[in-house]
This record gives sequence, C-alpha cells and structure tokens, in this order.
Amino acid sequence: MTTDAEQSEGQETSERRRPTVPPVVYVPTTDDPDPATRHVVMHRVEDGRTALYTYSALDRLHDYYLSDSSWVLCDGAALQRIHDDTPYDLLFVDVDPGLQDR
Repeated sequence: MTTDAEQSEGQETSERRRPTVPPVVYVPTTDDPDPATRHVVMHRVEDGRTALYTYSALDRLHDYYLSDSSWVLCDGAALQRIHDDTPYDLLFVDVDPGLQDR
C-alpha cells in the first residue's frame, strides 16, 4: 500500500518527465509552392519510431532544423489532428534532428 506522500511523489516524478508543449509551435512542412498542398514532415528515428519535430519560436526552427524550411503554426488541437491523420510516436520540441551540416 502506498501513502499519500508516495503517491504525490510519484505524480510529481511523472509530471517532471513529461515536458509542457508551448501553446503554439512551428512545424516543418514540405515546400510545395501552394501552401494548401504542403504536408507536415515526419522523421523516422534510429529505433524505427516516427517523430514530429516542433519549435517554440521561428528562430529555433531555423537554428535547429533547416534555415529555409517551410512551416505551419500549430496549437494543441492541430497537433492532435496531425496525429489522428498521420500518427507519430514522438513529439520533440526545440530539438536538433541533425539535418544541418555543422
């Protein structure tokens, strides 16, 4: 049996592991000339899971992803719609996927 303090500690630990997603994020898209035909870009990571990279600011998308990347601004509901249409396993915020030559 766990005590209230142990349950509370477990909840805090779980909450610390799950980062908060900003209210809106910039999501890389294909660069089709017509914005209506663009698609969100997904990536397969080394272990085979599908990842969606998102950025909390436009300068971070340009610094971490690709400086000339097309993008769409998404809120939480839009991220859920993306997941419903094209499920992803991982959602990264402000992470460098290693696409730029440095």
